[in-house]
Amino acid sequence: MEKLTAKQVAVPADVLPEACETYIDNYLSATQGTGRLMLYACDQKIEHMNGDFFGEGIDPADNDPEHLFRIGAQGVVGVLAGQKGLVARYAADYPEINYLIKMNSKTNLIGTKQDDPYSPQLYSLESVLAMRDAGVNIVGIGYTIYLGSEYEATMMGEAGELIAEAHAAGLIVVLWIYPRGKAVENEKDADLIAGAAGVALCLGADFVKVNPPKATDGATSSELLARASEAAGRTGLVCAGGSTVDAKSFLTQLWEQIHVGGACGNATGRNIHQRSLDEAVRLTKAISAITLADYDVEEALDVFEGKENFML
Repeated sequence: MEKLTAKQVAVPADVLPEACETYIDNYLSATQGTGRLMLYACDQKIEHMNGDFFGEGIDPADNDPEHLFRIGAQGVVGVLAGQKGLVARYAADYPEINYLIKMNSKTNLIGTKQDDPYSPQLYSLESVLAMRDAGVNIVGIGYTIYLGSEYEATMMGEAGELIAEAHAAGLIVVLWIYPRGKAVENEKDADLIAGAAGVALCLGADFVKVNPPKATDGATSSELLARASEAAGRTGLVCAGGSTVDAKSFLTQLWEQIHVGGACGNATGRNIHQRSLDEAVRLTKAISAITLADYDVEEALDVFEGKENFML
């Protein structure tokens, strides 16, 4: 697909004039110059603890956190998203990766039946900027909001402040927004997900990560996703990848989300890192072939199966 020029990047008005060039560089770097985001999600060490990294059906290599970075370095990704401490421990050995720092997290130990979800901010933006200034290739930050939680106001307030501060410093921002809590009857309702996309736009996010809506008798998940993509306006919408499935099913779903649902990329974690290094690297290239180069599913499968090499 055709690459963007710097002049084609729509810079939000809350990016300070002196930070515009930095923002444009970060946006183009994160999207590999396409405007679409291939977000490699590596934040589950807190979110799902070790359940996503060790067990039946998971390659043994995944229990070593460095596996995440080996994949990011050898594969094709837009950004590697993870908590500041995780990135700080490995970034010096993998300086070529674009990093997006996840600013808040919570474990899955406390279920919604016990308490509505709240994901607290873990560190200041100043500490992230200090790490960037020290040479770590940080291009953006991320934050999770659980809409419908009784704590949503706190999370929205934190996110709003972080977005303003991050933009002022030239960073891009991705919001994870999941309707969740006792007040939410159906987390994957299409109207609710479209509403979440609109909230991300109003908070000023550059991209929003949502769960794909649940299909109905009258429409597929990707057809329903189109409503959320439109509601997101100039905030790019990407879908969470979910649990690991076979490559063809995943790539087909991704193609439909982009070309039917209007998504601006993908956000994939478990489907990548639960595989062996070789297989995971090949899958990042296949995912990126669809996301960043408009390959069709069969062409992307050829990349995954090693019949065709893909490098941007």
